[in-house]
Amino acid sequence: MSSGEGGDEIEKLYDAVPRLRDIFCIMHKIGEGTFSSVYLATARLKSGEEKMFALKHLIPTSHPTRIAAELECLTVVGGEDNVMGVKYCFRNNDHVVIVMPYLEHDHFADILPCLRFDEAKEYIYNLLKALKRIHEFGIVHRDIKPSNFLYNRRLKQFALVDFGLAQGTPDTKIEQLKVLQIKKQESCSKNKPQTISGNRVPQNKPVPRELVLPSSTKQSVKHSETQISPGENVKEGLFGYTAQRSVFGEKNFNVHGTVTSGNPTGKTVKQVKTVVTARKVVPKKTIASKFPDTAEAKKCINEYLANAPCECFEKGQVCSVCLRRNKQVAPRAGTPGFRPPEVLTKCPNQTTAIDVWAAGVIFLSLLSGRYHFFNAQDDLNGLAQIISIRGSKETCKAAKTFGKTITCSKEIPAKDLRTLCERLRDVRSPGTQFANCDEMQKIRTEWQLKVLEGGDGWFEQDLYTQSLPGPSSMIKPMPAAISTEQSNKYGWDRVPDEAYHLLDRLLDLNPATRITAEESLRHPFFHAGGV
Repeated sequence: MSSGEGGDEIEKLYDAVPRLRDIFCIMHKIGEGTFSSVYLATARLKSGEEKMFALKHLIPTSHPTRIAAELECLTVVGGEDNVMGVKYCFRNNDHVVIVMPYLEHDHFADILPCLRFDEAKEYIYNLLKALKRIHEFGIVHRDIKPSNFLYNRRLKQFALVDFGLAQGTPDTKIEQLKVLQIKKQESCSKNKPQTISGNRVPQNKPVPRELVLPSSTKQSVKHSETQISPGENVKEGLFGYTAQRSVFGEKNFNVHGTVTSGNPTGKTVKQVKTVVTARKVVPKKTIASKFPDTAEAKKCINEYLANAPCECFEKGQVCSVCLRRNKQVAPRAGTPGFRPPEVLTKCPNQTTAIDVWAAGVIFLSLLSGRYHFFNAQDDLNGLAQIISIRGSKETCKAAKTFGKTITCSKEIPAKDLRTLCERLRDVRSPGTQFANCDEMQKIRTEWQLKVLEGGDGWFEQDLYTQSLPGPSSMIKPMPAAISTEQSNKYGWDRVPDEAYHLLDRLLDLNPATRITAEESLRHPFFHAGGV
């Protein structure tokens, strides 16, 4: 952005909210996203001291209740335990500007290669401390990632920011989140998902015994495949592309170092082509043609279609059972790569556990030295990448606990987290190039994944393990700036077992048994040697 363009934007902001001109000297933009822009500004206090602030300008089209909810989260919870607070708020017509303390911070990708183990331990502790606070108030952040957890390495200061996607638990203490909750329930009243609180998810009800239908019900249609190419500034999703959202995030202009967009340490994950399948729907009368036209018979058919397993897995077709599934609506907000299995499979019962999973992904990056660790282009590939680390059998078993069915054409064994992280960081064998390791070459095999998410039937895609974390083509040595010997001097060759035990609990596939932020802070990892 040129100085002229930046000056024009600042003038427009002054015009939109005239009171800002009397108080702040806006210097330049430090972050931007779909829903807001953030500016660095200075103000002279009554004491005569000049202080810097971050001004977050929300776009005029933002929903008033959503703006009020974000502001209430900052005012009620912020200012303590590493949660960003708010100093002032200005509004003029549809324009809202939230004024927050300014924290000069480092870019996560910049400092990751040179972090000492004790610094990584301190980082994850302070993140969990922030999560404990917001979860105590019944807030689910929904967008936990390094760019939303500001870190000043020199001052050892932390701040959790951006509550623009926050949602409330059923017992939330944030009044505006309760309002959003009511509106959401009204809009989804037809689906009537069960509401739960805290970190617990109910067990799935047993599936009724399978009914035998005539052969006419097993009609199927072939896929009609269409390629979709993403444009600029979009995020990939299972059902299409949405505008990129990033405040204090990937488009952050206020960072140290010269790292640009992308993965400076080498991508762990290779992008896989997205295929969106168009399907021809089989009319209901075709399925029910052989049944008596009675209410009892129709109910029997609907129950069968809701619970019956399909027969089209690993075939180039979609059966009528899958086509008749009722659509299910569930929140999918968040950043790809940090979404847990229950979000990727569109489970309607989502709790504070989704924030804990995201913290686990960040901890995985800290221990492995790889960021972004997961970088899938859609939800199905995101789930596949999780399976490649946590195992197919374990993932399928966990999915059943929150009412989802996952089918994998090949059993993918779970990886030992310590072995995985040490190989990626290359702390055990100085100079070893794991890209030439025969063991990694052997796992270049094809497999297929399918998810019955209760709404749109089965979604399937051919996958290749070389696109997932760990295969030979993606494992690279540590960046040249930090040698293996230097890395070991930073303590990475002395990571205790407790660290990987905590990582395993944070990345628990079952949200009902996943460790909470409060429990994490009491984990032996943080009390063996202190934080």
